[in-house]
Amino acid sequence: MDKEHLNQIAKALVSKNKGILAADESTGTIKKRFDTINLASNLSSRRNYRELLFTTPNINKYISGIILFDETTQQNTIEGMSFINHLNKLNIIPGVKVDQGLQNLTGSNEEMITTGLDNLESRLIEYKKIGCEFVKWRAVFSIGPNLPTKNCINTNTRLLAKYAIISQKTNLVPIIEPEVLMDGDHSIKDCYITTEQVLTETYKQLNDYGVFLKGTLLKPNMILPGSSNQIKTNPEEIAMKTIAVLKKTVPPIVPGIAFLSGGQTELEATNNLNAINIQANANNLPWELSFSYGRALQSATLKEWSGISANKKSAQTIFLQRATLTSAARQGQYSPSLENTNI
Repeated sequence: MDKEHLNQIAKALVSKNKGILAADESTGTIKKRFDTINLASNLSSRRNYRELLFTTPNINKYISGIILFDETTQQNTIEGMSFINHLNKLNIIPGVKVDQGLQNLTGSNEEMITTGLDNLESRLIEYKKIGCEFVKWRAVFSIGPNLPTKNCINTNTRLLAKYAIISQKTNLVPIIEPEVLMDGDHSIKDCYITTEQVLTETYKQLNDYGVFLKGTLLKPNMILPGSSNQIKTNPEEIAMKTIAVLKKTVPPIVPGIAFLSGGQTELEATNNLNAINIQANANNLPWELSFSYGRALQSATLKEWSGISANKKSAQTIFLQRATLTSAARQGQYSPSLENTNI
């Protein structure tokens, strides 16, 4: 384990005005996205879409790293350069999602565990060989009557810790993603309590397994009410509760926290990240507070493109605009009035 290298990569991924693009949608997930624009999902259409994102001019000003799906690590630009080499040339750090999806927790129809540990080490060695520098593993936790169970929390956080230490031994920075899902009508308080439980156990397990925390990043949910909860909240309350739970659970030696967007709209994810950073700047927090967004960076871009090659440039303009605004929010310098300006 090269601790200095791991720490350097982790810090680079949360550079001051940058964040991470999550472009690691599984084949099933990207099919759902493409269905919304009436586009068939196949090797060619997926490659074309990812190329649009990765070749957007000046995107490296705002994006520090990109999480790839396995398929994408084997694909090339139209000029024949591998996507990984293309990103490295732009000083965008390539990473890859290494979990292999979800399955039912034993004895439960309501809770899921993450799979992919069995052949993880051999896959990581290959990813490192082709130029990846970081990896990501996602665990999910649902809020509901008597959910999540202690068994679900313990099992998933133990898997996260095992993944993290295997990754570090291969000199890949592990992004730790314990996601408390937005699905449901739970309150913002319920989300706070559950996230505190999940993060507390996550860091207990990481410590128990001897994970080098300076060579990791956390990708958590923000503290939000459930998506079907009718009680409105505001970015300031979300920021206050999110920061409060992080201060209680995340060790100060962790270099950075890159929030997931988790079903928020582009505007919600930008506004909430901005409010978090405004409060963080005022409180002198020990971590960089960044983003690792998928849909919240891509939704409008995908709609503009709609699989039509003639729309590539206009879609890239929209993508750069969204990345620029999210970068501003990552510094606490975003204003909704910026949405209507040409960048």
